[in-house]
Amino acid sequence: MARIRVLVVDDHRIFAESLAAALAAEPDVEVAAAGSGPAALRCLERGATEGRGYDVLLVDAELGNLAPQTRTAAAPARVPAPRSGRTGPADGISLVGAVRAARPSVRTVVLAEKDDPARAARALQAGACGWVAKDSSLQRLLAVIRGVLRGETHLPPALLTGALRELLADRKHRTESEKLVDSLTPREREVLRCMVAGLGRKAVAERLFLSPHTVRTHMQNVLGKLGVHSTLAAVALARRAGVGPVDPEDPGLAGDVVERGGQPA
Repeated sequence: MARIRVLVVDDHRIFAESLAAALAAEPDVEVAAAGSGPAALRCLERGATEGRGYDVLLVDAELGNLAPQTRTAAAPARVPAPRSGRTGPADGISLVGAVRAARPSVRTVVLAEKDDPARAARALQAGACGWVAKDSSLQRLLAVIRGVLRGETHLPPALLTGALRELLADRKHRTESEKLVDSLTPREREVLRCMVAGLGRKAVAERLFLSPHTVRTHMQNVLGKLGVHSTLAAVALARRAGVGPVDPEDPGLAGDVVERGGQPA
């Protein structure tokens, strides 16, 4: 019998262990539990290394940045906590995106205490395959787990309309943002990417071999064309338009976004 390997990620230890134990009672399900995003990623990494990768991730929508806790049901090996200083996604939606990027074969289902169309839409955009209320029956959860493994996407009917509305609205905002970014000159787009990376005026000048005064002018032009009044607003709009940052790890490029009176310093 092919076994389904499930990882429960929830910082409420009693809930995580109880759910893991209930799922492990199924003859074809093997379960582990982790109490934080970093612990979950480490667990997924270890499983893949040992050739026993996980199939489904059940992640709490309200996952917080608490100290990692790991437990396993039905006596699988204990998952080690992340090494000191290691960072990782602290909230549930960020974890969904991180898992999608690192382990695209893993199907992710979000567990939520209440229906939230906006959060459900963000979860779907991040790569989630399902959304299940925490007060659902175990049989309902098992049906979703098996469904996402067949390539299905599961969303409660009561949440479907709201989530679709959020997705369409987000797409509209993204399209409008893309049009604004398209109005920038190539040099202004370079400056915007530096702003997205968090570089201040001096760092941008060093990277692009321009004078700080010229960079300031470009930044002001970027704000004007995007119709915003601050660097942070420009960065948010750029992100919606899919503009990525320049490589911030190049030598001498570290810097902070600094604003004085809403204008880039």
